[in-house]
Amino acid sequence: MSHDSLAFKLHPDDNVAIARNAIAKGTVLAEFANLVVTADVPAAHKVALAPVALGEPVLRYGQIIGFTTQPIEPGEHVHTHNLAMGSFERDYAFGQDARVPAAAARPATFKGFVRADGRVATRNYIGVVSTVNCSATVTKLVVEHFSKSDALKDYPFVDGVVPITHSFGCCIEHNGTGVQQLRRTLGGFVKHANFAGVVVIGLGCEANQMGAMFMSEGIETGKLIAPLVIQEKGGTRKTVAAAIAAVEAMLPVANQCRREDVSAAHLTVALQCGGSDGYSGITANPALGIAVDLLVAHGGTAILSETPEIYGAEHLLTRRAVNREVGQGIVDLIKWWEDYADREKGSIDNNPTPGNKSGGLTTILEKSLGAVAKSGSSALMGVYRYAEPITTHGLVFMDAPGYDPMGATGQIASGANLVAFTTGRGSCFGAKPSPSIKLATNTKMFLRMKDDMDINCGDVMDGGATLESKGREIFELMLRIASGEMSKSEELGLGNEETVPWMIGAQM
Repeated sequence: MSHDSLAFKLHPDDNVAIARNAIAKGTVLAEFANLVVTADVPAAHKVALAPVALGEPVLRYGQIIGFTTQPIEPGEHVHTHNLAMGSFERDYAFGQDARVPAAAARPATFKGFVRADGRVATRNYIGVVSTVNCSATVTKLVVEHFSKSDALKDYPFVDGVVPITHSFGCCIEHNGTGVQQLRRTLGGFVKHANFAGVVVIGLGCEANQMGAMFMSEGIETGKLIAPLVIQEKGGTRKTVAAAIAAVEAMLPVANQCRREDVSAAHLTVALQCGGSDGYSGITANPALGIAVDLLVAHGGTAILSETPEIYGAEHLLTRRAVNREVGQGIVDLIKWWEDYADREKGSIDNNPTPGNKSGGLTTILEKSLGAVAKSGSSALMGVYRYAEPITTHGLVFMDAPGYDPMGATGQIASGANLVAFTTGRGSCFGAKPSPSIKLATNTKMFLRMKDDMDINCGDVMDGGATLESKGREIFELMLRIASGEMSKSEELGLGNEETVPWMIGAQM
């Protein structure tokens, strides 16, 4: 990629180039045999390099991103007005490109909190978890007591008290897949390593009964897990008081925790991208992919997710599957989502948002190809249900919708103790109890939203960095954030409102 070109081609087979900045009609692209641009092309959008007949594929990254809805001539702007989804065969080639990176010669470390059972935390929080939306206000009132007072001043090694609230928990089948998935999700938070202790608050009459949730998720009550039921305690005020007392009893125990050097193998990183643009698959996502390969080489784990956002690129993952069973797991998820979209009279191609499209992404195929880049090149070691505990080291995949907070909620419930989040349009996101690192795809947005962004990956395109150097920078920041350095989203106090479980099944 020439850093002074007006547009760049990403693969020799591509029939489009990507505009580095906005290109005006009539501009001559010297780097493409003096091609004359015949329409205004916004920054990060596509310009045709060759004629493409009606119904023929358009290629980016050397892969199909859609099919023309009208003939396209060289120099034309290629976007939603002349490009759309279409079906085509993928070569899954299970395991053909599976590569397990060699172990790092000098294992990286970070300073984490080692729990009694050997799990490692990147933060030392007390959690307050609601079983149902009806107990969400009580949960928040408990947390406000600690955030709006000096109640934590004597506990310097406690990072705070965190609310985990949501909008579900009732009017669902009492033993159906919906409540089972919700219990698995909330159970993952209750048992999360970043919580030294947890108070769980229910209303009492909800479908998601606390006892059933504890039993299904193997949660045992004790001095660091305290259950409270509002109807049994006598209402809002009495439950708030009891919950505050329960947290106060946990604080001295939590404050005894100290950070110590641990292997990077204890890092489990949730991979997310949101507010994506045409630069996402060129800068931040592949740079994060290099960081993922480094993490895997050091024994750590990375969780790729959001199944609709690998649609059209799933064959790149099946080729990296460690075995056929893992690869088939990806194919089965894709088939489920196709059937789901058909059943709900929707389209997986609805996924690119208006902001994504304004940023240059035309179809879900194009978006997915860029999204998969953040997984690096390591072998895919496992495929998991939403919020299912991750038991495999290396790169894994977890099923989830394409809504970022919903995907991150499942990844954290699965055990992610860090989140790496790329964004081109500028997502404002936090993910307590796991710190979230924001990676900007372009310099303009990074400078405009500097208070929210941790790393600028736009300098890969500007010429100030390479993907390799940026990947190393991201990996080193992961280690520092895991060791206690605050991310931008933490400094802003984000993360108390972003827990969004994926609710499946009928609401009655």
